[in-house]
Amino acid sequence: MRRPADDVDPAETTARLDASRPQATLSRVLHDLGATFLLPLEPVADLSAQVGGITMHDPLDEQVMPRGAIVLGVGLAADDEVRRVIAQIGPAGASALVLREPVVVDEQTRAAAARDGVTLLGLARGASWTQLGTMLSSILAHGREAGSDGAIGGVPSGDLFALANAIAALLDAPVTIEDRNSRVLAFSGSQELADAGRIATILERQVPEPYSRVLAEAGVFRRLYASDEPQFVALQELMDGMLDAPVPRTAIAVRAGDEILGSIWAATAQPLSEERASAMRESAKLVALHLLRVRAGVDVERRLRADLLGTALEGREGADYALERLGLRGADVVVLAIQPAALQGDDLGVESAREAQRHRIADAISVHLAAVHPQACAALVGDTVYGLLPVRSAETGEADAKRLAEEFLARVGRRMPLLISIGAVAVAGQALPQVRAGADRALRVLREQQSTGSRIAMFDDVHVAVLLLELRDRIALHGEGATGPLARLLAHDRANGTEFVETLRAWLDGLGDVAAAAAALHIHPNTFRYRLRRIGEVSGLDLDDPDARFAAQLQLRILPGLARRR
Repeated sequence: MRRPADDVDPAETTARLDASRPQATLSRVLHDLGATFLLPLEPVADLSAQVGGITMHDPLDEQVMPRGAIVLGVGLAADDEVRRVIAQIGPAGASALVLREPVVVDEQTRAAAARDGVTLLGLARGASWTQLGTMLSSILAHGREAGSDGAIGGVPSGDLFALANAIAALLDAPVTIEDRNSRVLAFSGSQELADAGRIATILERQVPEPYSRVLAEAGVFRRLYASDEPQFVALQELMDGMLDAPVPRTAIAVRAGDEILGSIWAATAQPLSEERASAMRESAKLVALHLLRVRAGVDVERRLRADLLGTALEGREGADYALERLGLRGADVVVLAIQPAALQGDDLGVESAREAQRHRIADAISVHLAAVHPQACAALVGDTVYGLLPVRSAETGEADAKRLAEEFLARVGRRMPLLISIGAVAVAGQALPQVRAGADRALRVLREQQSTGSRIAMFDDVHVAVLLLELRDRIALHGEGATGPLARLLAHDRANGTEFVETLRAWLDGLGDVAAAAAALHIHPNTFRYRLRRIGEVSGLDLDDPDARFAAQLQLRILPGLARRR
């Protein structure tokens, strides 16, 4: 990676480049997400207000938000709560506050929003905050990239929402653009003119499973993907009783050569005329170009982000510049290391699924962290997803990161079983390689101790377990075994079928409590006391010597074949 010339200020260059890129506005957001998903609760005073990012309101945290942020008011309901948040985010430059509908804005709240320049928006019932955050991120990304990536067919490259609206105008029908798995990538306006099934699809960003199953069983997808022509789908016949007066659809496959990229679905009452069918065929070619550009852009962005993150975490040449590009130079940051807890195996099929899961994890944690701090970032480096989270202070940074990790697991843990480790705070970004190493070591402890059910670990909390694992590695590397009294006990057990080693382990684990140790082995306390006397006679171990006890317990925890996995 080339470093900037000495006489060029990287921060100034980055700021100049960012300023030259067109940004999304409230008008654009409402145009793309309005009617079905997001509506203004009051007339918008300034539709040209620029949107600089997305932030989720957290009443327990003092957040950093970009200028022009759209704030997601999760859990806000009472008018006094809303006014308090407006008073916080308005002076910070927020452009809008989103509230869950149904909501009635009283006169005081309306006046507070007008005074502080905050537009109040309502999120439709049935839509999730995660969906909204994902779609807003998509719109903002297209807004930033449109100026540098050029246009395809008169539409900014990769701007699928603008493309959906353009196709809808050509066909005079509401349109969705979907991928091969019937996930909605973008949709046009006027979706309220379709039907309940289309509304459900938009809100869930996915064709509902019952509808998708019916289409598959009827051979609709097979017919769709086998042809280059628009296919008219009479939903009334296929989904009788499932929808209220379903509007028929006309769909066409989006392909690049032999590869199916997705499809376009238009809500049409009857088959298209030849003129509109031709327009749909041409539109499918245009969508294919945009989807390919989006896929290439995502891959390039992922590689760039992973390279910058890897350079910073490993302390390679250019680490300071990498932190500068990530917007984290001089910041106190915490390193999070994340891996899937499942998907075991080494065959290609499992490895392919594991790789895809890692990318999904990286995307999900990126969105989660960005909602807390605009400069937070995450990327897949090797087989681990790393996140860098700027924190307010070194004293509370690890605890803040743990709380965020717990929230993330609560949201995705059932669908994506994960292990998350948290390193120490790198003050002013220094010593990142050591902090990353600590997170890696804590992650290994989580993998070794999965049976305990732990899914999150801070390095400080598992430091001793880390040291024991590393001692075990050293012993295994040199092929060393038990020595001293423990070696004599092992030899006696193997020769005579006794259980003196496990008896000693139970006594040490029970801190010398004979009753508890005997109960753990399901034997009588007198029998246990007899064994303890024999252990001293056979091995020469002085159970009254704390150093001798420690040496025996350490060997029991780290020696191959003796260390008990937790």
